[in-house]
Amino acid sequence: MSVWVVVQPPLPVWSFIAQAAREATTIDSMSGIRERLNRGVVIGGEGYLFELERRGYVKAGPFVPEVVLDFPEAVRELHREMLRAGAEVMVAFTYYGHREKLRSIGREADLEPLNRLALRLARDVASEGDELMAGNICNTWVYDPDAPDSSGEIVREMYREQVRWAAEEGADLIISETHDYLGEALISLEAVQESGLPSIVTFASTDDVTIDGYEFDEACRQLEANGADLVGLNCSRGPQTMLPILERIRAAVDCHVAAQPVPYRTTPAQPNFEALKDVDGTRGFPLALEPFLCNRFEMADFAASARDLGVNYIGVCCGGAPHYVRAMAERLGRTVPASRYSPDMAQHPILGENVGEQAKRFVNWKD
Repeated sequence: MSVWVVVQPPLPVWSFIAQAAREATTIDSMSGIRERLNRGVVIGGEGYLFELERRGYVKAGPFVPEVVLDFPEAVRELHREMLRAGAEVMVAFTYYGHREKLRSIGREADLEPLNRLALRLARDVASEGDELMAGNICNTWVYDPDAPDSSGEIVREMYREQVRWAAEEGADLIISETHDYLGEALISLEAVQESGLPSIVTFASTDDVTIDGYEFDEACRQLEANGADLVGLNCSRGPQTMLPILERIRAAVDCHVAAQPVPYRTTPAQPNFEALKDVDGTRGFPLALEPFLCNRFEMADFAASARDLGVNYIGVCCGGAPHYVRAMAERLGRTVPASRYSPDMAQHPILGENVGEQAKRFVNWKD
């Protein structure tokens, strides 16, 4: 395992720079994530990794966000589509944009430029709608529960540099996601807390417990005890297999809860999208998942069910796209910029008057 040294200014210096950046980019009409959550559900929109791979800008396998540097306008446009669909948080596309992943494809020298540009793209689009910009850190594949101290220090420095850049670029919060280990999640939380920014920390283990053996409700309880603002789940599980765990998490913690499922029809027999297989036994993950996709109505129903459980931050993860976010926002009673183009099946030349009850749930339906 390689070890590197990250040169970092003393905390008070970069914290001061970060605060100045946030003050410079804050719009008077905008409130922070904590204030928004206290008013009601906040809608997030992710899934950039899979969506940009589908569009031909990300290489499946390494899944490193090189597109930020190579085709920044593609990233900007996807942010804008999510904004129009109702997402209130523009998440900088730095998932897998950490040192270990950049090194694996020979672009470690691009680490800081990639992170800073991703943050600026997200900030620019967030400002178009008076919304929030989130820095993003994630699982590293470096943390080793058998060597928590030595591997943990490497992970900590990886997180610190990403969080520092996010704070300096004016991030309003940090999302730390897709964690398999409670140990790594706690390290990420420490790094976020050093910046003074609000934190969303979520798990995505493919098992019923974290790899280091904690039930998700207990793992979230420990994150809350250590000061996390929001805890919960993202990725791996689709709506049906995520909801029961969310219910246990909601009962276990007093803080806000986040939920960002993948839009795939996972089942008790195949509870995560990594396990999904066709009838002939062929694995769908990660390149042949289309047969398992949820429709927009299922994702909208998930949003309503999660809200009714008391989940405060609701979005979508890998496989997500703007049409899902719009359907979820509309199901929560919102009319968003993209609602101008929501389906109006009454005008369809074939369906006409024979529009099903399901289609009538679109906001543009005129009864």
